[in-house]
Formats: sequence, structure tokens, C-alpha cells
Amino acid sequence: MNHFIAVEHDDLDDETAAEPVAFGLIIIGDEVLNGARVDGHLAAFKRLIGERGHTLARYWLLPDDPDVLIAHLRFSMGRPEPVFVCGGIGATPDDHTRACAAAAAHVELARHPEAVQLIEDRFGAAAYPHRILMAELPAGAELIPNPVNQMPGFTLARHWFLPGFPSMAWPMAEWVLDQQFRRCLPLREVAVLVRGVPESTLIPLMEQLTLAYPELKHFSLPHLGTDPHIRFGFRGRVGLDDALAALCAALDAAQIDYSAAGADGERAR
Repeated sequence: MNHFIAVEHDDLDDETAAEPVAFGLIIIGDEVLNGARVDGHLAAFKRLIGERGHTLARYWLLPDDPDVLIAHLRFSMGRPEPVFVCGGIGATPDDHTRACAAAAAHVELARHPEAVQLIEDRFGAAAYPHRILMAELPAGAELIPNPVNQMPGFTLARHWFLPGFPSMAWPMAEWVLDQQFRRCLPLREVAVLVRGVPESTLIPLMEQLTLAYPELKHFSLPHLGTDPHIRFGFRGRVGLDDALAALCAALDAAQIDYSAAGADGERAR
């Protein structure tokens, strides 16, 4: 029986086929918290999720501490959004994620038959006694294929558990996204650069625009560098051109100076 899960979507190429999904991301590892390694997952998952029209809504960086992991995974599993979890699914004593996921979901660890087969196929007799521990997964978990070394990840309670290694985690996450979540219209941004006024001057206009376009996210991002300005605009999926036209008309009426800013321009802080 094949435990690699997949969902068929006849209209996968239709970008309007699904509503956007807000994802969570959990990175596990003392080596990131203590500075021995720099986390590259945040930027990569923002890209992988965003280019499919979805959003990364939450991000946590957690230690290799079973009490912390169980408490946080229990909290996270109680929420509706799907979550990617990277790190700690290996066989060494400091890899706690498999056992903590089971404890958080109130299930036992059990040797997954197909995971056992994959490990035995790759390592033969050398799978025992240590590598085979990677087949001990929460009861009811399904496998996520690993195209790099065939050691699978697993999914449980809308959480997708992946290795910490980017070379494995990122293609595995792409597989999950393409098999389980249909694409939707991408999130876009339109903006202008406002100069010569303090941000407080724009508050009445911001309140007006927020009420006029509730389906969009209105933002104001000040830049205090060598070219002081405020990036002023909207993020959303539809209706952006009309909203930008209304914003420009309001700035013109208030005689506030501004210049064009590309949709993919700098988001200064």
C-alpha cells in the first residue's frame, strides 16, 4: 500500500480555483538559535508559498527542547492553518520532533511499514540498529517523499514535518504544495513614494482608504535613510488599479508630493 499521499486537482492550472491559504512555519534547532547556523528557511518558504498565491502568516523558531516542542505543537495543532515544520526528524538523540509530534497529537510512536522498507532498501543491514529509528512515526502519520536520499518526512494533523536540511526540505515542501494545495491569484502590491510630509499627516487619508477598500491591505512604510520617503499603497489580489487611482487622486487633492513606485520595489522600514 502506498502511503505517499496525493490529491488530484483537475483544475490545478486555474489560478482562480482556490482561496489563498495562510501557512505557518516552524523551524527547530538549537544550532540556529545559538548562531552556529543561519536560518534560510524563512525566505525560501515565503517564496515557495507566495509564488503559488498563498501567504506565510506565522513563523516560529524553536529549540531542541521536548517540553517546548510538545507545548507549541499542541497549540499549533489546535489551529486551522497548515504548518510546515523543519528539523529534528533524524535518528540521533537530539532529534525530538517525531516523539514530540506524537505526544502533541496524543498518539503513540509506531514503526511505519513503508518507512521501514525505504530505510532497509537504502541501507540494508546498516539500517539497524540506529537508522531504523527514523521509521518510528506518530501513529496515523502519512509519508512525504524525499527525492534526495529517500528518507521520508511525514504529515500529521495538517502539519508537514520535513528534514532541517534545505536541500531536502525545499523540494519536499514543493511536492506538498503542488499535490495538496491549488494555486490562486498571486498577492500583488501597488504603491507610490510620498515625500515632504510626516506620516501623521497621512492618517486621515489612510483611514479613508482603509474604509473604501476593505478587501485590500493598506500600508504605510516610512524610510528614514538618505532619501526619506513613505512607501504608501495596497496589497491584495484584485481591484488594485482602482485603489491606486483613488490613492493618487486623494494625494493630488491634498497637494502632497509623490512619485511612482514599482509593485516589486523596496519595502523600506
